[in-house]
This record gives sequence, C-alpha cells and structure tokens, in this order.
Amino acid sequence: MPEDFHTARLPDSPDGFAPDGSEIRLLGRLAAGSMAHGTLPPGGVSLAVAHRTVEELWFVISGRAEIWRKQGEFEEITSLEPGVAISITLGCYFQFRTLDESPFTFIMCTIPPWPGPDEAVPVNGRWNTAVEPESA
Repeated sequence: MPEDFHTARLPDSPDGFAPDGSEIRLLGRLAAGSMAHGTLPPGGVSLAVAHRTVEELWFVISGRAEIWRKQGEFEEITSLEPGVAISITLGCYFQFRTLDESPFTFIMCTIPPWPGPDEAVPVNGRWNTAVEPESA
C-alpha cells in the first residue's frame, strides 16, 4: 500500500480549536489541501477572522447556522443547513453563529493545507462573540 494513502474515522473528541473558536477534528492532509470536521455549539457565535494564505470549502452536515462573509465592499449573510456548501475566499472576512439548540457541524477543505494558528487574523465582525477562543 502506498505510504500516502490515508483513512480516518471522525474522532470522538476534538483535536483542538480553530482561531474562530469552533472545535476541530482533523480528517486528512495532502500536499495540496487538508480536511477537517468543525463544530460550533448551540448558542455559539464564532470570532470574526480572515485567512492570510488559504481558502476553504465548507459542506454542512447538521444543525442550522448563518455565516457572514465580507470581501471588499461586498458582504452577505447566508443561511446554512444540511446539504449546503459554501466557499471562503482568500482574505474574506467571515463569522458564523448557530440558530437553534443543536450543534452546527460541517466539513471544511482547506487549500493549501492549514498552516497553523497564525493563519487567521481577527477582524471586526457582524455579531457579538459567544465562544471563547482556545489554542488550535
């Protein structure tokens, strides 16, 4: 079997926390990108951030949330529910919050791979924050 084949099962507990405050469970990494599972708890509001060097694609698994994205002068709030996919472009400001009593869970693919906690830069967001940031 080639050394670069990778198989993962969703970990029971988080591997750490994203700079925005969401729980992160690592799923895989290749030279061109990485994949992780994110969770924001009920009542959670992430910290607002922008990425320095990466872009992301998200796919919603469960729960309901809203995401605010701003790129230059354009901004929008998008409803997130199971089956919805979104993009977070390079330098985009974003913040998300849960809308009901269930955790919001999603898969994120990061291109290129997530380089570490210094990747995200805090920005002024749309909503007051309701999660405490932890180390990634």
